[in-house]
Amino acid sequence: MKIKISICYNGKNFVGWQTQNNGRSVQEEIEKTLSFLFDEKTKIIGSGRTDAGVHALSQVASFEISSNRFLKNFTLDSQLNSDKLINAINANLPSDIKILSAEEVGDNFNARFSAKQKAYLYRLQVGTNPLTDGFVGNVNLMPDIKAMKKASKHLVGEHDFSSFCSSKTETKTFVRKIYKIKIRKVSPIEFNFEITGNGFLYNMVRIIVGTLYEVGIGKKTAKDIKTILNSKDRKKAGKTLPASGLYLKQVLY
Repeated sequence: MKIKISICYNGKNFVGWQTQNNGRSVQEEIEKTLSFLFDEKTKIIGSGRTDAGVHALSQVASFEISSNRFLKNFTLDSQLNSDKLINAINANLPSDIKILSAEEVGDNFNARFSAKQKAYLYRLQVGTNPLTDGFVGNVNLMPDIKAMKKASKHLVGEHDFSSFCSSKTETKTFVRKIYKIKIRKVSPIEFNFEITGNGFLYNMVRIIVGTLYEVGIGKKTAKDIKTILNSKDRKKAGKTLPASGLYLKQVLY
């Protein structure tokens, strides 16, 4: 049986999604819990990696099991008892991870390769606040929202995003498609970016937001965004903003 789960987590105390040797990972914590519940070694496949400090409102993963422990009825009903499974997993997970949903999927489903779109949220706040520490990126000035919206239009569509990813990015192609970028002010001191695309390069969202913020405070113009995009030169784009403000919001299949 293959099961798809949706997960939210506070990334503040994790080295990222993927299992690593240098600290706690979300993947490792979930796999330990599943292996304990099913009494068999269980591996999960995530929709993608999130870096250290990055959060998820709805990460997606899949795994396979042979146990019938969480079926509605062992002998009469072979359907998954989702509520029972969710409650059992959450009861054994650490408090900074929670399973939101679970459902049985076909054998051809792959949490990573079956994904069609991903949406990321980035939260920026002017100044610091102990109540939001680790959950937002912090800046010194409130930017011009209209200027950033105008500049963001140059990034929508299919482009080579070499200028907007880390120099450490390992990939066969830097071409990605952005479907939409929403920018809005949500309080006197906070503004958010929501970016939806068919896939993202390493640090791509954080660099896009950092570059658009420079437009918002007058360091760059909307025309500069097009020039940066065409240059395929990372050095011409803005700073990589902190992981703390980034959230994987949704994965669409």
